[in-house]
Amino acid sequence: MAAILIIDDDAELCRLVADYLAMDGYQIDMVHDGVSGLSKAQNGHYQLILLDIMLPGLDGLSLLKALRQQNYCPVLMLTARGDDIDRIIGLELGADDYLAKPFNPRELQARVKAILRRVELTNQDNNQTAQILEINQVKLNPRNLQVQCRHQDVSLTSTEFQLLQMLMRHAGQLVSKEQLSQQVLGRRLQQYDRSLDMHISNIRKKFSQFASDEKIQTLRGSGYLFLRGLN
Repeated sequence: MAAILIIDDDAELCRLVADYLAMDGYQIDMVHDGVSGLSKAQNGHYQLILLDIMLPGLDGLSLLKALRQQNYCPVLMLTARGDDIDRIIGLELGADDYLAKPFNPRELQARVKAILRRVELTNQDNNQTAQILEINQVKLNPRNLQVQCRHQDVSLTSTEFQLLQMLMRHAGQLVSKEQLSQQVLGRRLQQYDRSLDMHISNIRKKFSQFASDEKIQTLRGSGYLFLRGLN
């Protein structure tokens, strides 16, 4: 049974969402301010956090930034429709996905299932037969979910890890945005959705701390490929 934390100051919406998700068997906790939400997120054992941007005490973006310093639990941001800047900043800070309010409960259910399924598949790879990938001075170990660049640890969110793993498994080959969206984000690619671009940008920024050469190449309008380079 997956445990989900909802951090949102709209108590009525929280109850409605909790009731809806509880029908799928999830265990739900709710917090209505940012300070309490950060404490709960840091000290609890959750498989997913639903995080509103507008919160009293500590806003959602500040909460996410603080959380990502030591916790990589998947985060689904809840944003006001049209707040593109907040979504972009949230993805830059390490959110796994976002959903604009007001949202259809079925869409929320689908996003939650997609994220939890991705986490489950990642955990299934955590076994002695999982293939360690080492390409272009990047090492990805599914057994312990560890990534290194030039022997330096790189901390990735679960979404970033899955994207990198898929690209490295197809190193030297184009992987389309549609393939990445369907297999990693769990949904069809939508027009104007920049989620993939932001996740890839985050991975590049983290690699750039340890290596100046390009690891992931963008083929505009098509997708991405992980460069084989020279080990």
